[in-house]
This record gives sequence, C-alpha cells and structure tokens, in this order.
Amino acid sequence: MRALFVSLIAAFQALAIILPQPQPISIQLTKRSTLGTADGHVDPASTRTSICNTETKLQRGAAAFERSTGTVLFSSSLTKRAAACGSDPLVDDSNERWYGKIEIGTPPQTFTIDCDTGSTDFFLPGPSCGDSCSGHDIYNPNSSSSAVPLGQTFTVEYSDGSMATGDLYNDTVLLAGFQATAQTFGVASLYSYGFSSENFGADGLMGMAFKSVSEFGADSVFQTLVSQGAVPEPVFAFKVASSGSELYIGGVNSALHRGPFTYIPVTQTGYWQVTGDAIGIDGKEIVNKFSAIVDTGTTLILGDTSYVSQLYAVINATEVGGGVYSLPCDAMPNVTITLGGKSIALSAETFNFGTYGSSGNTCLGGIAGSEGLGDLWILGDVFLRNVYTAFDVENLSVGFADLA
Repeated sequence: MRALFVSLIAAFQALAIILPQPQPISIQLTKRSTLGTADGHVDPASTRTSICNTETKLQRGAAAFERSTGTVLFSSSLTKRAAACGSDPLVDDSNERWYGKIEIGTPPQTFTIDCDTGSTDFFLPGPSCGDSCSGHDIYNPNSSSSAVPLGQTFTVEYSDGSMATGDLYNDTVLLAGFQATAQTFGVASLYSYGFSSENFGADGLMGMAFKSVSEFGADSVFQTLVSQGAVPEPVFAFKVASSGSELYIGGVNSALHRGPFTYIPVTQTGYWQVTGDAIGIDGKEIVNKFSAIVDTGTTLILGDTSYVSQLYAVINATEVGGGVYSLPCDAMPNVTITLGGKSIALSAETFNFGTYGSSGNTCLGGIAGSEGLGDLWILGDVFLRNVYTAFDVENLSVGFADLA
C-alpha cells in the first residue's frame, strides 16, 4: 500500500511537470478620441472637460479610499475643484480612451472595454438599459449560468454629467483567456449621453487600480486573477502608441521594450501612485520630488496650475483658458520627466496635442493645469506614449523601460 501511495505521488508530480503552465497573453488596444472639432482642430473646451472628468474620477476614488482606510488621500482643494467642475455645462464625453476585449459569463459574451489604471471598478450595459445603451453590446445576466445578483445598486458619475447606474453582480470573467471567478461588476440600467455609443466607443469600463479606491468595495479584474492564481505573473503592462498598442496580461512583452526596467514603489495602494524626481523643460528643472499617478484613463499630463504656469513661462506659451496652453506648432519644447533616476523625454509628436485656431500654426501643449493638485501629477497618455510601462501587483511597483 505504501509503495502504491509513493507511486501515486510520483505520478502526480510528473503530471504537474507535463501539464502546460499559463502563459502571458496580449490584448490589442485601439484608441478613439473625441477631443477634436469637425475641422480637425483640438477643442480647448472639450479638453477642459476631459481634465474635469479626471479630477472627478480621482476625487471619487479618494472618497472611497477614505471610507475604506480612514485616511485622506488628496487635499481639500482638489475636492473643491472637482465640485466646481461638476457645474461645467458641457455634456460631451470629450475623452481619449484605450479599448480592448473581454469575455463575461457562461457561455462567454464578448465586450469592448476601456482599460483604465486610474480607477478600479468594472461596469457594462445591461438588458434594462434601453435606448440609452443603444449601439453598445449588452451583457445579459439571464444568459449566463454563472451570474449571481448581489442585491446592491451602483452609480458612477462624472463632472460633465455623464453617469451610469444599475445593479452589482458576480460572474466569471475572461481577460486575455485568463479566468476570474465571482468577479464583482456593475450591470447598468442607465447610461447618460456621455456614455452613448457616439461619445464612448467601448461597451464598458474596466478599472485596474486597487480595491481601496473601489466604489463597489471590490477587487479589480486583474487583482482577482492574481488572488486566484490564474496568471503566470502578477504583472500587466501597457504599450500605448499610434500603432501596435497592447495590454499584456501576466508579464511583460519583451518584444516591445529594450533594456532593463526601472521600478518605483507604489506609495499609496489606492491608485498606481509613485514618487518622481524631477520635471524639466528645455534644460530647466521646474519641479523636484513630486507624487504622480500613472493613469491610462487620462489623456494629458496634469499638474497643479502653479507648476504648469512655471513650465510654460520658460517657452512663453499662452494660456487659452482652464489650464490649457498654446504655442507655435514648430516650436515644441524638450520636456523630460525623471522617475527613479530614469529620465523619460516626451517626443515633440506626443507633446503636441494638436492644432488650435484657424491658422493651423498654433498648437496646444500636452501638459495642462488643474487647481488643487499640489505636488501631485497625473501622468496620462501624453507621457505613456513615450515609455513601456509595467504594473506589478505583488511587489506594488510600477516599472518603466524604453520602447523597442
């Protein structure tokens, strides 16, 4: 009997070696922007709305963080600023987002999602959403044998009046083929105009930050994958660019970066928040020792209005309102952001946010001011397009490497 038992152990060990192990998989990303006007120029008003939406999103997460931890995450002035943005009459979604695919339910239903490292919660349009969700693919919990209603409602609101409201469910989620069971997410019964298909190209939004900023009180999809041991490594990585953009699940894609990563520890396990060294423009260092949130859901780089005005003063740029600045299209500055001792230069192409005005000779800069941020900066798409970025859930760090 003992010999048989030992033989069985050996057989199981051999089987474990033979069975294929999960491998990291990429999700191809596409981008859609609605910040431009019909004639192809960038609209400063839409840009300002985009900034307000980021402020409101961060403040909403900060409120959830305070409820769950008892700690204040941001200054009170940011709270006031987000409230002021809430009165903005613009209703256009006016944002730029990175879209990927996800599967939900048993059998799986496929959806397009906005991949956002600046939030945690996940929601999709549901069967009772009606005309407000027209043009989106609809998740139907009645068509999934693994769907479980939680008997709780949710509401997500943005500064421009955009909102989604509905009920919370648990269901099986497949992200790049990796399965998360009993994942909590929202099933919307109402999408406002800002989430209509003409303004919001994805079906729903998937946050990738930490549980402490979740309004649902739930882990992100990726955190659930990690806790259930479903991914080979507790790491996901982004390349965001004009082509070849992807979200890599379960590791990093060595074909998309060159050289080693510079990893920086997360300072607050709410957002992907790290400490930066310096921000400079045309060789002049303006900012030293700052805090930064790395956010794929934000289009621009956002900083406190006082620091941003100092940056643009170096190149004599003109504020066109709401913390947005213009400058000659052929005079883009050399901007560097240093993190963990690694200096990351913003290319002229990424810093140039687009033409402004009828002449075609004036452009908007990719850094904008936001009142009340203090020493906090938001590193959005304008920054991320210049570097390959890895997010390590287990070691609570963000890594940066040169693009291949």
